[in-house]
Amino acid sequence: MVHPRARLTEYAFDGLVGPTHHYAGLSSGNLASTEHAGEIGNPRAAALQGLAKMRLVRGLGAGQAVLPPHERPNLRFLRQLGFTGSDADVLSAVHKYEPGLLSAASSASAMWAANAASVTPSVDAEDQRTHFTPANLSSMLHRSLEAPTTTRILRTLFADSERFVVHDALPMHSGYSDEGAANHTRLVTSRTALHVFGWGRAPGVTLAPRKFPARQARAASEAVIRLHRLPAEGALLWQQSPTGIDAGAFHSDVLAVGSGSFLMLHEHAFVDGAAFVRELEARLGDELCVLVASEDELPLAEAVARYPFNSELVPLANGRLALLAPRESEEQPVTKAFLERVLAEPNAVEQVVYVDVNDSMRNGGGPACLRLRVQLSDDERAHVAGRVFFDAELDAALDAWVRRFYRDRLLQADLLDPKLLVEGRQALDELTTLLELGSIYDFQRG
Repeated sequence: MVHPRARLTEYAFDGLVGPTHHYAGLSSGNLASTEHAGEIGNPRAAALQGLAKMRLVRGLGAGQAVLPPHERPNLRFLRQLGFTGSDADVLSAVHKYEPGLLSAASSASAMWAANAASVTPSVDAEDQRTHFTPANLSSMLHRSLEAPTTTRILRTLFADSERFVVHDALPMHSGYSDEGAANHTRLVTSRTALHVFGWGRAPGVTLAPRKFPARQARAASEAVIRLHRLPAEGALLWQQSPTGIDAGAFHSDVLAVGSGSFLMLHEHAFVDGAAFVRELEARLGDELCVLVASEDELPLAEAVARYPFNSELVPLANGRLALLAPRESEEQPVTKAFLERVLAEPNAVEQVVYVDVNDSMRNGGGPACLRLRVQLSDDERAHVAGRVFFDAELDAALDAWVRRFYRDRLLQADLLDPKLLVEGRQALDELTTLLELGSIYDFQRG
């Protein structure tokens, strides 16, 4: 097995916000999503905020790439449910008889790329290939539609079978409900690399949330470990705290974030947090730095509302980290004070940068939700297809593309407008040319 500190560069593959970004309150257990249901959406502003975050990451000297949005509304899904006729007929009928389905079919939720897949770098896998398993996201209807397109995109980008493996998503069954990298992080010291998988439910486990669903099945994480050829000593599974889930921490990354030898988390992130930290220290050694926020220091309700733990940890060239926190964390004194402690104490975090991703935050996704972390060697990077690595030229092209195609106002009622469907397809058709991806969408493939 290659040494865990073999030279890799981490690339944040951010999901581009789609043209149908709106607020429908589709995600049970996601408090922000529910709170802002029915508000006026601004897809253009949301997409430009996403690009600004990518620009910031690149400006820090870190690796940055993009993932395209999914085609929405998803007409294939609606036709599977028996709605027929022209595209306009289908949209009208769905809006008339089951308007909630139209919101689900139009959700831009693929923007939260932390849920796109689980990823294992080649240095950790027994076959020395980088592994991807697209998340089936079976817990939520609107997100369960994503896996086929996500798989197609990943297989387009990572097509070199000598270096990459893109598995099928796990079966669409509640026992294998998989939420992707939002419940997974990779920690590394000179001793070893350790993949930590948070899970919410398993057969026979009686400790469970009472208010909101536990989305990640332990069996799904176990399957990913097998698929990715991870040795037993390279993985750790730990149960998410039901208290945290009931407070709105629907994924592990709402209350915990780690990178390299640094991990910060809330005391209600996992069951028996003290034992969890002891196990990490036993596996990874003295180099590991774990910073825990207690309930007294940072109330759980504020941690969920302001998302300081959904900050994006950005590896810097000097080996340290920048922490990109949502602006909402800066605006609340208790969360800002916690992040100031993170910066003041001895650890890998060199700077805290506050970013505006408010249009994503109002739907329940902070900076970390918007990116999928992929560690690549220089050779592997050279074999990624398409034009997806973010540079000044791509930045300018994507900015102009968003301004040309995206609306600055969108309500749920606008989703039945056939013009929105046409606008979206025109935008995505141009985007696939811009990103050199070929025909990845259903409407392009016939």
